[in-house]
Amino acid sequence: MATLLHRLGRTAYRRWPAFVVGWLVLLVAVGGLAGALHKPMTNTLSIPGIPSERAADLQKELFPHAVDAANEVNVNVVVAAPQGKSLADAPYAGAVAALVGDLRALPQLASADRIAGPVEASAAQAQQLVQASVAAGMTQQQAEANAQALSPLSQDGRTGTISFDFAVETQADVADATHVALDDALAKTRAAGLTAEANGTGAQAGFEAGGSAEVVGVAIALGVLLLTFGSLVAAGLPILTALVGVGVGVGGIEILTRFMDITATTPLLATMIGLAVGIDYTLFILARYRSELERTNGDRQEAIGIAVGTAGTAVVFAGLTVLIALAFLSVVGIPFLGAMGIAAAATVLVAVLVALTLLPAILGMLKSKAFAGRVRKDEPKREADGRVINNGTRWARFVRRWPIPVALLAVVLLGALALPARDLHLALPSDSTASSDTSARRASDLMSEAFGPGREGPLLVVVDARSVDAADRPAAFGGVVAWASGQPGVANAQVVGQNADGTGAQVLIQPTTGPDDTATSTLLGKLRDQQASIEQKTGTTIGVTGLTAIQTDVSDKLGAALPVYLAIVIGLAFVLLVLVFRSILVPLTATLGFLLSILATLGVTVQAFQKGTGGLVEGAPIISFMPVFLIGIVFGLAMDYQVFLVTRVREAHVHGMAMRDAVVDGFRQSARVVAAAATIMTAVFAAFILMDEPIIKSMGFALAAAVVLDAFVVRMALIPALLYLMGDKAWWLPRWLDRVLPDVDVEGEKLPRPYVVHAEATPAAPDGETVPA
Repeated sequence: MATLLHRLGRTAYRRWPAFVVGWLVLLVAVGGLAGALHKPMTNTLSIPGIPSERAADLQKELFPHAVDAANEVNVNVVVAAPQGKSLADAPYAGAVAALVGDLRALPQLASADRIAGPVEASAAQAQQLVQASVAAGMTQQQAEANAQALSPLSQDGRTGTISFDFAVETQADVADATHVALDDALAKTRAAGLTAEANGTGAQAGFEAGGSAEVVGVAIALGVLLLTFGSLVAAGLPILTALVGVGVGVGGIEILTRFMDITATTPLLATMIGLAVGIDYTLFILARYRSELERTNGDRQEAIGIAVGTAGTAVVFAGLTVLIALAFLSVVGIPFLGAMGIAAAATVLVAVLVALTLLPAILGMLKSKAFAGRVRKDEPKREADGRVINNGTRWARFVRRWPIPVALLAVVLLGALALPARDLHLALPSDSTASSDTSARRASDLMSEAFGPGREGPLLVVVDARSVDAADRPAAFGGVVAWASGQPGVANAQVVGQNADGTGAQVLIQPTTGPDDTATSTLLGKLRDQQASIEQKTGTTIGVTGLTAIQTDVSDKLGAALPVYLAIVIGLAFVLLVLVFRSILVPLTATLGFLLSILATLGVTVQAFQKGTGGLVEGAPIISFMPVFLIGIVFGLAMDYQVFLVTRVREAHVHGMAMRDAVVDGFRQSARVVAAAATIMTAVFAAFILMDEPIIKSMGFALAAAVVLDAFVVRMALIPALLYLMGDKAWWLPRWLDRVLPDVDVEGEKLPRPYVVHAEATPAAPDGETVPA
């Protein structure tokens, strides 16, 4: 492979106009197609086949006009009078009436006539429900309790809700003008002395990639690159190529929306990952090119050929580990997660191709100007034999003196950070877990205070009585209600609807706890456990659905997918690393190091986001799909640094250097660049913490923490310590396996290099350019 990539690098350098124009044409073409083909993205996180979706299918069968809770685009406007007042008092009644008028004038409404003030709606609804309940044989007290459980007005008359739907297919279809009109209506109501907030999927404005997060990340990356290369031009090259790669990748995602459902977070995640790996991959090849200029006496075409043949081979295999990790998200049987993985994997693939072809072409265009715009002069110290002495050398020698303490300290540190992961609580984002400065969270808090926390997390039991005699159906429905009401943690259960022929009913269960409370999940589990028993007793078929049930099932499915996904990714990547390093122990230690870093990352994320330590965010459950996606990304990135660091160690060892010296030399050649790459990646990920979107905020934090822990604790400390302890045994490989494995030549042994690996002097470069080591 090194020979093939060596030829590719030289060709791209020599024929740079064709490659540069080719990438520009591709970028323009993808952008044009994205503009023409893109469709709105979705925020629905559902999984076909989970119990709540099967119950939703049964609901649709019995109630053809019912809307699946996962696809409903609704709004709950919550209004509250000042303490000690009620919404029926003047002047608040007039303000509520004005609000109702403004809401009825909103665009995209499904039905304006159904919007009514909470005082009027409560009175009419209570009369109908009480009459119907008493007619069904309930006591007056129970009938009134049922009516109050569904009332849009709190018992003290101070807080009320106004609920309505938008006539759109997805949340993304709600126009910006509609959101503006809704916000204006709420503002007018607040000016009249009422508290007015809104939540629900229809009240949430979408978010788009682009903005301060990317700018901050790129700015920090530019600063690190300036320190690394000391050249304005060289520092800008990784940024430029990464932006091209992200442009093509995100444009491709927009095109994919025409053919598959893509969640609204996918472009942001792809941008985050594409920027990070795009900068890093180009950085590794550019740094190798700079060092090869010295060894080839300034032959730029040969230097880029060798850089692409060696560092480029490492980029290919590092990229493959990321691709494997991301692409195999599709095997866990979760469509939206698979789509996210494929989209992110495509962006990484583009980043690899850009680094291998566009960078050499730009270097061919710039020639001697590639390191122009000097901001500092790099004159490294050298040993007597001419080899560079840098911080990587010093650190590797320190670890060589104390390998056992360094290894133990790294393991203990990661283990301590991992302890909070025991309390991991997964859930999908909801209004009740939104930031407290959002209208959605304030509305949720108002509803919880006035109606109880279970008002926002109801469960819906769909009852199919088609196999029950018509005369026995009311009793069957009553039996299901009595069973549900008797469960611990249920505040109220009642029939809220029957179909026209009386064969189906919907039983609404209001828990005593909120949608993100573990007690609500426990209640759902108990209902499911006893489902067969109540079906046999009543002769019905039932299913539990509703948004809370759907979100809980999605979280459970994602949690169950973790071990399967972890086994698949680690197994495939282990095989790939055996192929790269031709060793058993090196891939094994790399994988074990990853497991330590991922557990530590989950631990610090739980501490910061779930428990709220440090005040970065308010405590809330971890996004359900974050651990699976985190494992996929971090495993790939962890193997990046493993490949880049250890291939330089192996390269020195292959060329005859003793193992203890080879580790030092590997760090001499690569530690500075890997440290710069990890710093850049950390900055890019951490910048996304600035975003308001909780999914992106938590992913940015977790990925930044993972890079710091894996790059600096595992790859820079634990791995070299283990390499020293293993010595030459690190490269042990059974003879039969050695004969079977293909020789991919990551170290570039087959490349024509008639010079020693370690140059002893720094010759002058042609055309007056400087080539620091």
